[in-house]
Amino acid sequence: MIPAQPAEENQPPAEPLLSVVKGQPTAEELAALTAVVLSLGGGEPERADKPTVRHWVRRQQLRLGPTPGPGAWKRSRG
Repeated sequence: MIPAQPAEENQPPAEPLLSVVKGQPTAEELAALTAVVLSLGGGEPERADKPTVRHWVRRQQLRLGPTPGPGAWKRSRG
């Protein structure tokens, strides 16, 4: 039997995340920069079950009170 090649060898090389165009940064400086850049990237997507501001403005225009339940006191204007 011939062993199968790992999938990594079949993939083209990925583009680098960062490239240094000037200077000689240390490994620690590159690690810190990489951590900052990655932390800015993908935050948590907004929850779909959370009502939007537009929803609450519409309820106020229709003079509807907040829906009873946990946290209802936070949504009241009272």
